[in-house]
Amino acid sequence: MTLAVQAMRLVVCIVAFPMFLLNLLGMWSWVCKKCFPYFLKRFAMIYNWKMASLKRELFSNLQEFAGPSGKLTLLEVGCGTGANFKFYPPGCRVTCIDPNPNFEKFLFKSVAENRQLQFERFVVAAGEDMHQVTDGSVDVVVCTLVLCSVKNQEKILREVCRVLKPGGAFYFIDHVADERSTWNYFWQQVLARVWFLAFDGCNLTRESWKAIEQANFSKLNLQHIQAPLPLTLVRPHIYGYAVK
Repeated sequence: MTLAVQAMRLVVCIVAFPMFLLNLLGMWSWVCKKCFPYFLKRFAMIYNWKMASLKRELFSNLQEFAGPSGKLTLLEVGCGTGANFKFYPPGCRVTCIDPNPNFEKFLFKSVAENRQLQFERFVVAAGEDMHQVTDGSVDVVVCTLVLCSVKNQEKILREVCRVLKPGGAFYFIDHVADERSTWNYFWQQVLARVWFLAFDGCNLTRESWKAIEQANFSKLNLQHIQAPLPLTLVRPHIYGYAVK
C-alpha cells in the first residue's frame, strides 16, 4: 500500500507541477489567499444545504451556555464567510477571528443578512494566538472546518480553553481521515499534498478527534459520521461539543 501511495503521489505531483512551482517561487500563497474566499463562499452554500439538519441539531443548545444576563457571548474561530450565522440564536453576541483578511467583505455580507445577531468585531489572527481575546471572556467557541487546516491543533485548543468561561463550551465540526483500511483513506493519502496547496493548508488525513480528546475539557460529546457530501474524500466527519 505504501509503495502504491508513493507512486500515485508522484503522478499527481507531476500533473500539479505548476502549482508546486508557484509555491516554490513564493507566489502561490498570495494567489490562494485572494481566491480562496470566493471558492469558500460557493462551497459554504452547498455544505450548509447538505449539513443544515446536523448544524441545527448541534447548535440547538447553544443558549444553555449563556451567562446570568441571558446574553450568549460567542467566538467563532476560522469564521470564513460567516456561514454559521443563521444557526445562532437571536441576540447572540458574535466575535469572529480568521487569519485571512480577504474574508472580511463576505463576512460583513453575512452580518447584514443575519440582523438577529449582535456582531461585535472581526479580528485578523490565527487561532493559535488569540491574545486579542481576554481570558475567560466567552460562553461558547465555535470551530467548523478549521482544525483540518490550523498549523497546531494543540495550541488552538489551549487558546480555546483559555478564552472560555468556566463551564463554557467548544463546538466543532470537521472532516477527518477515514479508516485506514479503506480505499478512501488511500486516496486521501495520495492527494494530501496537492489538496494542502489547493485549499489553503487543508489536511485530508488529520485525526482531529485525538487532539480534542486530549485537550483539557471536563466533558466531551463527540461523534463520527459519514457526511452526506458529494465528494467522498471529505465525507468522514466528526462533530460535537466539549465543556470546559
